Amino acid sequence: MASPSPLLVALVAAALLLRTPAAAAPEEHLVNGLPGFHGSFPSNYYSGYVTVEEASERSLFYYLALSERDPAADRVVLWLNGGPGCSSFDGFVYENGPFNFEPGSTLPRLQLNPYSWSMVSNIMYLDSPAGVGMSYSLNKSDSGDLKTAADAHTFLLKVLCSGYLIGNAFTDVDYDFNSFVPFAHGMGLISTDMFEDVKASCHGTFFGNVDNLCQEKIESVHWELKDLNKYNILAPCYHHPEIQEVEFANSSLPLSFIRLGETDRPFPVRKRMAGRSWPLRLALRGGRVPMWPGLGGRSLSCTSDELATTWLDDEGVRAAIHAKSKSLIGSWELYTARIDYTHDTGTMVSYHKKFTALGYRVLIYSGDHDLCIPFPGTEAWVRSIGYQAVDKWRPWYFGDQVAGYTQGYDRNLTFLTIKGAGHAVPEYKPKESLAFYSRWLAGEKF
Repeated sequence: MASPSPLLVALVAAALLLRTPAAAAPEEHLVNGLPGFHGSFPSNYYSGYVTVEEASERSLFYYLALSERDPAADRVVLWLNGGPGCSSFDGFVYENGPFNFEPGSTLPRLQLNPYSWSMVSNIMYLDSPAGVGMSYSLNKSDSGDLKTAADAHTFLLKVLCSGYLIGNAFTDVDYDFNSFVPFAHGMGLISTDMFEDVKASCHGTFFGNVDNLCQEKIESVHWELKDLNKYNILAPCYHHPEIQEVEFANSSLPLSFIRLGETDRPFPVRKRMAGRSWPLRLALRGGRVPMWPGLGGRSLSCTSDELATTWLDDEGVRAAIHAKSKSLIGSWELYTARIDYTHDTGTMVSYHKKFTALGYRVLIYSGDHDLCIPFPGTEAWVRSIGYQAVDKWRPWYFGDQVAGYTQGYDRNLTFLTIKGAGHAVPEYKPKESLAFYSRWLAGEKF
């Protein structure tokens, strides 16, 4: 990368495709074993800190899994979870990392993930900005898009980027937030009467400079959907684990409905989605990311991450991955409130247009059952870039089944949906995710 860009960090989930082979990580960062896993690793793993500012001892934590196929020839991919404030161990534990995590007596049990993205690439999970996950600073971090991008640039200095892929990305408030009400109606979550009432009151615009009546109508939609898992409307929302599990198990719904969204991973991988703000009710005027009203911190309903927290707060695990102890940097949090984050760049659409014009190969993908960042808003801003469609809207396949839909544009820009997936696509559809990821890395058509 020639210069730092907020594109690296200001989106919900991102991975950068790099031209260089796996960099030689320091040997002292080699991971020799992991509590909860028994057996041989399928490839070498490295983890540790890279200092990006000496004065404040601001250090970013990474975990690198070398490719299980051909580390020297396969691409190097950087994985960043967004939020902002989400640890990339979210992706490592729950989405596309080398292991599946299962409940154990004290620590989670780790089994090899047959759909890990490290099967076809070297993949590095980076906790960014400082203060997120295992990354830290001597001072409480005051962060923004530009500062975080500068730190990431320092971390990746001398590495050349040739493309990126981004999943269910929070990109532009107007496109993303305005898609919520129409998406809820289109998915059958609110009645046509309610939709027509809100549309009439809001004059077709559901976010921004709206009057009190429109805001009240939008709030009524949120209230109607309060018990849904916003990150995957097919998945259960556990208000209380024991009660919800009993209710779900004793449901009178047909089995075909109960199993919607189920994957080959032990179900559920985590009982509830966590770590990503559902910002549709939050006014971003002024730029600073606010807390969810009335909940204290950044916790949301339907959220819990016991497996990841139990594992990453264990001092034996921290020693194995060369992370600082809890006494020094505190407990691991998937979605931290330790940083004050300011969005100082605005819409990301202009950055996408800039990078595609420079020749970067780009894949924008969306789980089509995500209510947090609905895919129609993402599709709309992709279209707004103005490139000519060179591959018409059509299904793409995994095996002989439709796995989603795709449309290709000039300048190597592709939009892709994954059928039945929620916000964290690899978590819900691991096989299909490895399929589109592998094809994209290889430059194949979907």
